[in-house]
Order: sequence, then C-alpha cells, then structure tokens
Amino acid sequence: MQYPMPDEIRLNTDKTGLKLVYADQVYLLSAEYLRVFSPSAEVRGHGVGQEVLQTGKRAVLITGLAPMGNYAVKISFSDGHDSGLYDWDYLYDLALQRKARWADYERQLQLAGASREPDKKL
Repeated sequence: MQYPMPDEIRLNTDKTGLKLVYADQVYLLSAEYLRVFSPSAEVRGHGVGQEVLQTGKRAVLITGLAPMGNYAVKISFSDGHDSGLYDWDYLYDLALQRKARWADYERQLQLAGASREPDKKL
C-alpha cells in the first residue's frame, strides 16, 4: 500500500520532534521515537533478527532535515546518527503505529534490562 506524502513537515523549535501534516491528520513524532525506529541498517540490521535495540536515546535531538528527492527525508540526530532515509510510506506507518511500536520498544528495553536514559560519563 502506498501512503500519502506529508503536506508539511515541521521541526519543533526545541528540536525534540517533528510535526507531520497530512490533509486530514496531524501527527507529532518525538526525536527519540524517530531515532529508535530509524530505517538505517545500523538499527534495523540486514535481515529479520538482526535489529539492534537502541538504548539511551531519551535526550536525542533532531539536528537536521534534508529532502531526498520526492520520496524521503534524511534526519540527522544529535548523537551523530544520520544514515536513515525515512520514505513517505515509512513515516506514515511510524505515525499510524506509534503507540503499538512504542509499547513494544518499552517491553524490549525491560526484557534487556536497558534504559532510555543516556549513559552518564564520569
């Protein structure tokens, strides 16, 4: 199924998230959510079962947005991650599935004994 292209993508002034505006709906996606579910191979792996659980991303910010033709946006994050291309279908799916994906992510963190909090460096 092909999802619609957003009419507008707006970065929050504090860089903590994106507002996706469609003809009939507006979605707010946090920087942390977008980073945790980056479509990059670094996060998703190269096949089923190769996903890498993202931890310590609560404080991540969006540092840049770059359009990629007419099909995607590249999002850069304050932790240096910038290798994922968020095509329109994936962005829309992230918006529609936000609650379920986030609940699953929190379960995965709990099972791994991991945290959303960044590691404190001494």
